[in-house]
Amino acid sequence: MSREKYTYQVKQKAQELGFMYCGISKADFLEEEAPRLERWLNQNMHGQMQYMENHFDKRLDPRLLVDGAKTVVSLLLNYYPEKEAQQPEEDTYKISKYAYGTDYHFVIKDKLKELLNYINEEIGEVGGRCFVDSAPVLDKAWAKKSGLGWVGKNSNLITPQVGSFYFIAELIIDLELEPDGPIKDYCGSCTRCIDACPTNAIVEPYVVDGSKCISYFTIELKDQLPQEMQGKFGNWVFGCDICQDVCPWNRFSKPHNEPAFLAHPQLTHMKTNDWQDLTQEVFSQLFRKSAVKRTGYKGLLRNIQFVQSTSSEDK
Repeated sequence: MSREKYTYQVKQKAQELGFMYCGISKADFLEEEAPRLERWLNQNMHGQMQYMENHFDKRLDPRLLVDGAKTVVSLLLNYYPEKEAQQPEEDTYKISKYAYGTDYHFVIKDKLKELLNYINEEIGEVGGRCFVDSAPVLDKAWAKKSGLGWVGKNSNLITPQVGSFYFIAELIIDLELEPDGPIKDYCGSCTRCIDACPTNAIVEPYVVDGSKCISYFTIELKDQLPQEMQGKFGNWVFGCDICQDVCPWNRFSKPHNEPAFLAHPQLTHMKTNDWQDLTQEVFSQLFRKSAVKRTGYKGLLRNIQFVQSTSSEDK
């Protein structure tokens, strides 16, 4: 009885903190994921993301991350902006919607700490750790296991009621809670994401070659951008939302209500020329707390120039 009660309390508190959904799964070895991850790494689909090779065992078993772990609490936080708050389609360079506002690592980490504190105060002393995309945790696998959605053909987690524009985070704790079960895959025969990807990064349904993804090129790759990708980025200079934008399930996306995720007012009014004339000062002002800082001013300029040179050739 107490297990059910604690589960209810945790989910209620998660909702109060602004999380869209909360799912529970038993902290076990991810048997299904092990061969898939190994194959993906062996085929070098992680490109220069060497960190993906580290801590292979920990990625598959949360009990190696948290002593005595019994439960993985998966949480979704919406970041979908209102239509009026999105960048225009024409005459601008685009950044992924997730990077419009304050870096999600900070926003979510604070909420997770609050949730963990609540568990310790209301339920009892619990050992655990907060995870936001910065440790060897397979977020989507755990969210799928806890019934928050299914992993789509574009390898994003998709939730029937809201689509896929959200962040995934976890609490791994040594408290036993009532686990949820997975849900069905509803991609059906749809191939919109595969057909729309300009770099053919979705090499087969449910398999994304990370080293071919626009997000990889514009964020992770520190070298020169490959010439064979010239003309394939459209107007994306940080990240890419194409496979999510075309997904039919994202017609159900609802605007977030997290003030920290609101874009700098100047961002949504920037034209192509403004991006091309971007100074270090304006960059720092626009992206002071944003995830765009990850690529840095020089990295963003490199991306802009790469896309700009393509546009010039087209003319």
